[in-house]
Amino acid sequence: MKPGIHPDYHPVTVHCACGHTFQTRSTIKGDMIRVEICSNCHPFFTGKQKLVDTAGRVERFTKKYADAASKAGAAKK
Repeated sequence: MKPGIHPDYHPVTVHCACGHTFQTRSTIKGDMIRVEICSNCHPFFTGKQKLVDTAGRVERFTKKYADAASKAGAAKK
């Protein structure tokens, strides 16, 4: 490897919102990474079906298309 061209690859601690922490390695600056979801609480890994919505996207979608669905239903009658 050429010296001086590769980023610093060091150990970091990952802290999840669920409280789970684990060690990994990363090139980001700092010694800690905060995440909202990890393999300890993600529905794919836990086998539980739950909606993961951090920005209210589902609510905006249902609100946006609820009006369209009601207008389409009224137009058909």
